[in-house]
Amino acid sequence: MSDVVQPGAAEVRAAAEALKEALDRHLTAVERRAAAGEDDAEAAAAVFAAFNELAAAGEVYDELLYDAYDEVTPFEVPLSEGASGYEGPGEPEAISVFIRRDYTVNDSRRLIARAQQITDLDPDSVNEEEVRGVAAEHSLHAALGVLFGEYEPDEIASRHKEFGLEEGDATTWVTAAEEPAEPGEWLRDPFDAVDPERVICRFDISDAFDEDDIEGR
Repeated sequence: MSDVVQPGAAEVRAAAEALKEALDRHLTAVERRAAAGEDDAEAAAAVFAAFNELAAAGEVYDELLYDAYDEVTPFEVPLSEGASGYEGPGEPEAISVFIRRDYTVNDSRRLIARAQQITDLDPDSVNEEEVRGVAAEHSLHAALGVLFGEYEPDEIASRHKEFGLEEGDATTWVTAAEEPAEPGEWLRDPFDAVDPERVICRFDISDAFDEDDIEGR
C-alpha cells in the first residue's frame, strides 16, 4: 500500500481559491501598471511578482486536481516538474524567447502543391534552386523551404492542416538576459543551452497532458 496521502476535496478547493486570489492580484497589478505608465519600475516589479505568484498557484492547483481526481486543467503548464527555481534578475532588462513546434507531414502532395502555387504566383520571392526542386523534382525538402520562407511560423501554426501538416508537441520558453544582445551576436548558435535558473516561465502544449499517465506528475 502506498504511503502517499492523496489530497482531499478541501485541499483542492483551497488551492482553487488561492488561484482565484492570485488571478485578482495579477489583474490589479496589471491595471496599476497601466495607470502608472511603462516607466514606473515599482509597478513593473509588482506585475512581475504577481505573475510568478499566479504561475505557482496554478501549478499547485493543477497538481492537486490531478492527484485527487485524476483530472487536468485546460491551461498551458507554466513550469515543468523538477525544473530549477528562477534565480535571474528581478527586473530583467532583456528577454529571449525560445519556441519549438513539432509537425508531422501527413499529406506531402498537398504540401508540395501549396509550394508550387507559391512559386507560380511569385517566383521572384523564392530561391531559384527551390523553385526547380518543387517544380521538376517534386522535392518535399524544397517545398518546406518555400513554405517556411513565405509564411511566418505563427501563420503556419494556425493553418497547418491547409499545408498538409499535423501538429505535435510545442513549447515556449521566456528567459531573462543581463542585457540586449548585439546584432548578429548569437546567430551562429541561436539555440545554445538555456540556463534553467533564468527561465522566467515556460508554456507547454502536448497530447501527453490528456493521457492518464503524465510523466513527472
